[in-house]
Amino acid sequence: MARRWIKRPNGSTWGDWGDDDQLGRLNLLTPERRVAAAREVREGLSFCLSLPLDLPGGNAVNPKRFPPKFGPVFHDGAHYYNFDWAARRDGMTDITSDEQVTLYSQYSTQWDSLAHVGCLFDADGDGIDEPVYYNGYRAGTDIGGPDSIEDMGAKALGIENMATTGVQGRGVLVDFHEHFGDERVAVGYDLLVEILEKDGVEVEEGDMFLFHTGWDDMILSMNGDPDAEKLHSSCAVLDGYDRRLLQWITESGISIIATDNMAVEDGSGEGDAEGGCSRLPLHRHCLFRLGVHLGEIWHLSELAKALRLRDRYRFLLTAPPLRMPGAVGSPVTPVATI
Repeated sequence: MARRWIKRPNGSTWGDWGDDDQLGRLNLLTPERRVAAAREVREGLSFCLSLPLDLPGGNAVNPKRFPPKFGPVFHDGAHYYNFDWAARRDGMTDITSDEQVTLYSQYSTQWDSLAHVGCLFDADGDGIDEPVYYNGYRAGTDIGGPDSIEDMGAKALGIENMATTGVQGRGVLVDFHEHFGDERVAVGYDLLVEILEKDGVEVEEGDMFLFHTGWDDMILSMNGDPDAEKLHSSCAVLDGYDRRLLQWITESGISIIATDNMAVEDGSGEGDAEGGCSRLPLHRHCLFRLGVHLGEIWHLSELAKALRLRDRYRFLLTAPPLRMPGAVGSPVTPVATI
């Protein structure tokens, strides 16, 4: 085949930026849009949008992911922490420390790469569905596994592609918590448009779309001992089964979506969605169909408060992931500047 696919999903962006594109809508973060984003900086105030990476704490919130684990590094057989060089070199006064850290890439504040969620889809046009990812990249060939641990990893669509762009542009924040408090609300198209109009928020092509729900402050209040039942029944989520909402994501031209909750949408059930039954239809729409990266468990409460006090909603956002070749997700320390 001249390309990896003959048939592309309805409404997708496959091929829009070339047959070998691995960035999706990050292509919309052009130099001109970064310049426009820089103009949103008026006071030079910056906000760290990452939670401490050892939160939520434990694995009750997501049983398959665990907090960071520190391990030793050795030098000449000695543990390289508070390492006293005087014992090995006459006259030396240096004390040095080092460590290794085991990280689950999507435990805390994170990015999902385009290799995070794929779909069974007839990309070859032969009537047979095969497991594929954005722009037709293939499971087992371009994204290794599951047959061999040694073959694991994204040979295409890995998070390092996102990192090389710098992920910098104009952020737009919608404060759902201001409207709903800690109530669990599934926000569909009608409710989103109502809030955008009420708050005077305009979203333009290339904008990075963020929404604050209050989940971040709830996690912080639990001090590393999370009440998973309370968390999973609190605060707003997007309604991934609302096809009008998914169409809004398509038509708005937003480049990314990020939030302070886990999964952006409600991942506790499953249902009918375009392309077949899904438990994460918004993930499938964004990562598989559109090439819109998703950010989860960000710390947005301080930024939301500062923007509210100033009657603002736009800012400069800089949020590159770790440049880790082959990873399908990454911790991130985003910075907002207003």
